[in-house]
Amino acid sequence: MTSTSAGAVRIAAAAAHFGRSLEFDLQRVTTIVQHARDAGASLLVLPDGALGGYLPDLRQPDPAALPPALEPDDPVLLRVGAAAGAMVVCVGYCEAAEGGGRYDAAVAVSGDGVLGRHRKVHRPPGEADAYLAGDGFTAFDSPVGRLGMLVDYDKVFPESARALAVDGAEVIASLCAWPTRVGARVSRLSQDRQSRLFDLYDCARAAENQVVLASANQTGSYGGLRFVGQAKVVGPGGEVLARTWAKAGLAVAEVDVAGEVGAARRGVDHLAGRRPGAYASLVGVPR
Repeated sequence: MTSTSAGAVRIAAAAAHFGRSLEFDLQRVTTIVQHARDAGASLLVLPDGALGGYLPDLRQPDPAALPPALEPDDPVLLRVGAAAGAMVVCVGYCEAAEGGGRYDAAVAVSGDGVLGRHRKVHRPPGEADAYLAGDGFTAFDSPVGRLGMLVDYDKVFPESARALAVDGAEVIASLCAWPTRVGARVSRLSQDRQSRLFDLYDCARAAENQVVLASANQTGSYGGLRFVGQAKVVGPGGEVLARTWAKAGLAVAEVDVAGEVGAARRGVDHLAGRRPGAYASLVGVPR
C-alpha cells in the first residue's frame, strides 16, 4: 500500500459500468476494491446501482425491469464489507422496503460491518414510479472521519449536502447513475447539459459547505440511458483534485481532510455564517 503523509487519507471515486447480474457486479466491485487498495485508498465510493444496476428508462420505468431489491442485511452487502476489510466502501443498490416497494439506497461498509445508510430522498420525474422516497440526511462516524452520503438527484438540492455538513460531515460521498440528457443525444459528452451540471453540482456542493466530496458515477449505456462517468474528488474550495473524465477508472486523491476543511473555514466559515432565521420561507412550496 502506498504511504500517505501524516494526517492525510487517500480517497477514491469510481467510474464503472454495472448491470443486472449481482454476481457479475459483485466481482467487479471486488476488483475495484482491490485496485483502490493498491492505490492506498482508505475510502472508496462506488456508483449508484453498483449492485444490480439502475433503471433502463427514466420516462416510464417498466415494473418488470427494475433492479433486484436487496434486504438491508442481504449477504451481498456483507460480502462487499468482507472485501473492503479496513477500507470504507460506499456502494449503491436497490433496497427492499418493509411492506413492499423499494428505495434507491446506499450503504457504507467495512470489514466491521455497516457503518451508515442512506435512502435517496429526491426523485427525478419518472423515478417516483419505481422508488419510494427516503426521509432525511444523517452523517455518521467512520474510520476516515465523519461521513455523509447522497444518491444521484439528491446533489441537485443544496439543502441535502448542507444538512450533512451541519451534522458534522467533512466528507460527502455522492453515488450516482447519472445519464446524459434524456432524449437529446450529442456526439461529445462535453456538449451535454447533464454532463456539465454533474460537474457543476459536485464543485458547488463541496465549495458551499467547505467539505471534501467524492463523486462516483456509472459509465457506458443501459437501456435507453447513457451515463456520463466523470468520477472525481473535490476539495473544500471547489477544486477538482482528481477525476476520470468519461471513461471507467478511479479518481484518487490524497487529502488531509481535517486540515483542508479547517483551513477553508478559518478565513470565512460558511456554516458559522448562516442566518437560519432568514431562510424560514424556504420551508414552503413555491407558488
